[in-house]
Amino acid sequence: MDSQESMFSRTTLLIGGEAAKRIAEVRVILFGVGGVGSWCAESLIRSGIRHLTIVDSDIVQITNINRQLPATTRTIGHAKVAVLKARLLEINPEAQITAIQKIYNSETADSFDLSSHQYIIDAIDSLENKAHLIFKATQTQSTFFSSMGAALKINPSKIQVAEFWKVSGCSLAAALRRKFKKGTLPAKKFLCVFNDEVLKNKGNQENKSKIVVLENSRKAQINGTLVHITAIFGFTLAGLVIQDICK
Repeated sequence: MDSQESMFSRTTLLIGGEAAKRIAEVRVILFGVGGVGSWCAESLIRSGIRHLTIVDSDIVQITNINRQLPATTRTIGHAKVAVLKARLLEINPEAQITAIQKIYNSETADSFDLSSHQYIIDAIDSLENKAHLIFKATQTQSTFFSSMGAALKINPSKIQVAEFWKVSGCSLAAALRRKFKKGTLPAKKFLCVFNDEVLKNKGNQENKSKIVVLENSRKAQINGTLVHITAIFGFTLAGLVIQDICK
């Protein structure tokens, strides 16, 4: 038994050799490797995905440490995709990891060959860029999965999966639907990970101002987040890919 067979022997035991082979052959592109996307990437590689492209323009900030896989006190200031790629290759040195330090938006969209991937995963937290990716990804033949908002949540038992138009209790999903209804709708249906829990920030405005300074944040709204929520969102996205391959 070679190292790859040994590494994924427990996976193969559960799903069978044919499914394990398909997992190793598919190509996946993941947009956003923050609190949700970073854990999704790790889960994909540990599940046997060998062709993964990760896309994110950000560097690690100290405020990322509470929830993002690449963020440690040693990686502050480093590109998230570079840190994550190094970790993923430590897990499986034979994986083909393409790390792209670039933002996805309307100006850069054409530089990504979405159709060359069987699976497209959205873990972007910008409303405008997320909507653009959804619009573009649903025009391809690729299978597309998206994460809705993971902030302001604390109860992991409320994390669930639904088709985009049936997602409830999520302000991000509601904002996306309003945006699409004013313009062009997504070309096909797709599954989303979401949590219908609705909480409010309990921290004060001074703490929020400190976060803006530390992150040099361009976000219109900064909300509190917890790793056990963002990680489960990411793991669930990866699970959707693996389930789809195995079915």
